[in-house]
Amino acid sequence: MVYARQLFDQIPDPSIGLWNAMFSGYAQIKSYSEVLVLFGQMKSLDVMPNCFTFRIVLKSCVKVNAYVEGQEIHCVAIKAGFRADPFVATTLIDMYAGGGAIGAAYKVFGEMVQRTVVSWTLMIKGYILCRDVISARRLFDLAPVRDVVLWNTMVSGYIETGDMVAARKLFDEMPNRDVMSWNTMLNGYANNGDAEACERFFEVMPEKNIFSWNGFIGGYARSGLFVEVLETFKRMLIESSVLPNDVTLVIVLAACARLGAINLGKWIHVYAENNGYRENLYVGNALIDMYAKCGIIENAVDVFKTMGTKDLITWNTIINGLATHGRGNDSLTLFHEMKNAGETPDRITFVGVLCACTHMGLVEDGFSYFQSMVNDYSIVPQIEHYGCMVDLLARAGLLDQAVEFVRKMPREADAVIWAALLAACRIYKNVELAEVAFERLIELEPNNPANFVILSNIYGDLGRWKDVARLKVAMRDIGFRKLPGCSLVEVNDSVVKFYSLDERHPEREEIYRALKGLTKLLRSSGYVPDLSELGRGT
Repeated sequence: MVYARQLFDQIPDPSIGLWNAMFSGYAQIKSYSEVLVLFGQMKSLDVMPNCFTFRIVLKSCVKVNAYVEGQEIHCVAIKAGFRADPFVATTLIDMYAGGGAIGAAYKVFGEMVQRTVVSWTLMIKGYILCRDVISARRLFDLAPVRDVVLWNTMVSGYIETGDMVAARKLFDEMPNRDVMSWNTMLNGYANNGDAEACERFFEVMPEKNIFSWNGFIGGYARSGLFVEVLETFKRMLIESSVLPNDVTLVIVLAACARLGAINLGKWIHVYAENNGYRENLYVGNALIDMYAKCGIIENAVDVFKTMGTKDLITWNTIINGLATHGRGNDSLTLFHEMKNAGETPDRITFVGVLCACTHMGLVEDGFSYFQSMVNDYSIVPQIEHYGCMVDLLARAGLLDQAVEFVRKMPREADAVIWAALLAACRIYKNVELAEVAFERLIELEPNNPANFVILSNIYGDLGRWKDVARLKVAMRDIGFRKLPGCSLVEVNDSVVKFYSLDERHPEREEIYRALKGLTKLLRSSGYVPDLSELGRGT
């Protein structure tokens, strides 16, 4: 476009066709602002636009939310005699509806002499964007012609408002349903958190494409059913001729991160490199996250180093991953590299930076970064940033300063902040502050037995056994029961859950027999387990 513009500027009297060619060229490379600037120049030269001109320029207004300019261009279109042009009117409906000016959109729609199915669809979509499904349905019922896109638009409207019953009823009435129609309903169940309905619907679909599989797998992910995500992904590879795309890989890698399924995560890494996703930004970000959360931070760093393109998510993921793994120096080094690369940090970046300071005990640096976040980047501190600062002070043993910081916070401390103080009280044997923190935690999360356990351990460390007994009685009377410990173990490409003292596993006898054998081997090698925490409720 640079060369095209240089040549265009040398033409003494370019025709409307050449102006339109320039508009189209800028639109193709998404330089929509340039389209509007050039249109202003064209007006100043009194060049008469045509129908094609208005369509491109008005669409550019939609892309950059330039609704004031769009209104001005609307006036120009009326003066130029294009009020009744169906293509111009359709674009105006799209512009006004997208900007929330549904009244103006309907006025244009009402003035149209010839309404196409596209104009009906855009008008209905506009009402849906304004959350007015009743008006959208009224128009839908009046539409003289309904294609599959119009049907899908109305079904999507019900889905977006959470009315899956109405969506399914309309879907069942739809003639000539295509795979897009089925995917619309499938994603509706997935987005509304109904994993069972999503599964039933998927099984009866007559045709499935990559969007069907991604919707199904994504539905499990949204419902937190990460084991099912992995199982469905393997089923896709075995049963279907559809190949995973980058969206599939990102969803499955996120599930691997949540479950610690490192073997499958590594397999996906190899698959991605061998199938054209080596340079894919989204897959790269997901791999960094997966390796970091599965405990292999070196692999995360390797992926980061090999990525040719990095965005803010890339930097945030590696900075937070390194901080979580206690590699504060590396985390802070990358933070400075990020700034030198011209990337502007956001609030998530500073969570990682403050976390790095916490692990390294850098109290002064932590406060410096906290102030820089506010002063240099105009980021309003959120509760997670205040939590990092309280944790930083508490871990450094500055409990009085931590309490003072909490009191001066512009918002109420949440349970995470008080839990951080309670945990620090055990390290530094501060029972008075522990009791204060415990009282606040009882108010904020009364059903969390872990708070009772931590305070009980603090009493136990100080030999205050009567207080330990009092807390245990209180837990028993209230009916609290601490959830048993749970481990996720990857076996034969599947993730298996094991609970402490689990009696439900079908192979429990073999498992406990193996554990007893391992225990004997450990003891024969001189290992003596530390049982001091047993009996305290931990």
